Amino acid sequence: MSKLLLSTMALGKQLQVENSHVSVGLTNPKSPSNVGAVMRAAGCYSVDQVLYTGQRYANAAKYSGAKHNTDTKNARDKIPLLAIDDFVHVKEQLENLSPSTKIICVDLVEGATPLPHFEHPAQAFYIFGPEDGTISQAVIDCADEVVYVPTVGCMNLAASVNVLLYDRLAKSLVEQNQTESDITLIRKSRDTNNKVKVLTKVNAERG
Repeated sequence: MSKLLLSTMALGKQLQVENSHVSVGLTNPKSPSNVGAVMRAAGCYSVDQVLYTGQRYANAAKYSGAKHNTDTKNARDKIPLLAIDDFVHVKEQLENLSPSTKIICVDLVEGATPLPHFEHPAQAFYIFGPEDGTISQAVIDCADEVVYVPTVGCMNLAASVNVLLYDRLAKSLVEQNQTESDITLIRKSRDTNNKVKVLTKVNAERG
């Protein structure tokens, strides 16, 4: 993995709340392109690990020439992508989860909390439903919280993960009262062809 990606992810960690630890769980995903896009999101938002259940993803990836073509930053080289039997009582199955970790299910489930009104815990394990189904009642019953993204219709798996992780980061920045641009992070994260600046702000910082 490039030093550039490693340093950018380290900078991203600084944007999170203190003692932050984030895991993402994918319920029996079927699309390698979706899983690849989830891994890219995991890199963008400083996720510590991604786990998945079921055999569909592994079977599809085995016969797909585009296994991770959506993970264009190769985040999978740094962030573990691991198979697990199920998400029922997941904290008892994983040694690297703190007892204070909260299990958060993210799906269109009746009685769930709208994401805009949800307060993210510092240590969280977010479980997402599959592309063509939902999280089982057994897993929902074990969760500390259940949230949903209020949309008309439903987003695909990778889009849902991106929205959830962005919401977490945005609320963290608000909590830390961080309003100034992080020039170093912008320069390390943007495309190499992007040299555009907001001149009034850049000049003010130089002045």
